[in-house]
Amino acid sequence: MENSRRTFLKLTGVAALGLTTKPVLDAYAAAGGKAPDALVKRGGKALTARNWGMVIDTRKFTSAADLEPIIAVCDQAHNIPKFENKKHEVKWIWSAPYHNAFPDKTNRFMDAHSHEVPFLVLCNHCENPPCVRACPTKATFKRESDGIVLMDFHRCIGCRFCMAACPFGARSFNFRDPEPFIPKINPRFPRRSKGVVEKCNFCAERLAVGKMPACVEASEGAIAFGDLDDPDSNVRHLLHDNYTIRRKQTLGTEPSVYYIVGGGGGSEEEEEHG
Repeated sequence: MENSRRTFLKLTGVAALGLTTKPVLDAYAAAGGKAPDALVKRGGKALTARNWGMVIDTRKFTSAADLEPIIAVCDQAHNIPKFENKKHEVKWIWSAPYHNAFPDKTNRFMDAHSHEVPFLVLCNHCENPPCVRACPTKATFKRESDGIVLMDFHRCIGCRFCMAACPFGARSFNFRDPEPFIPKINPRFPRRSKGVVEKCNFCAERLAVGKMPACVEASEGAIAFGDLDDPDSNVRHLLHDNYTIRRKQTLGTEPSVYYIVGGGGGSEEEEEHG
């Protein structure tokens, strides 16, 4: 039984997702204590990739109001608290003006759309993530099977070294107990505690049960998600057909989130991924 349980934990990646074990083990028991195939079937076959990546088509957003439903669905799915003090704000995906999102790609004569419409920003799930190197407890780690940078909330000691290392400001710290500030608790995703860092996880818990990330489903086609290592994937086709940029490219972290900012003409990543 112990070997079976160990195999189950390894396959479902409980620690990798930072999940509490009780709900998963309850489902495991309901499945008869066997291999987790029955659990996967409850939500469909797990979605897998060698290198998950995201392409955000900024042309499809015409105002800040277009971004609000996408942010809201992520917040609700992941029990993001709403603290009154903005200094304590916890963010997984949020909006930022162009000059903040792309400080190395600005000029005095910005086009009106880029100047007026904010951009969605989130953890970039970098190929070379500095946050992973900075974490002393390995609470932050890159999953080699698919490139997602994950957190084990239970191993986080709140040192915030990862926050200092992240050049994108994509990590948040819980200065207070977040649970009283969650507008509507989603029982299917774990709540965090005071003193823990958190961030976007590319909805790894949804991918495990055959669902796309919440922001992708809510974007009505403006956000694509797929395998960057597959030349026939949707994201690779978008990169081939459109000019795209990434955040703070010169730092060498190799972000996995791309932004379409204009018409055709090829991507700055085409030579690398085309």
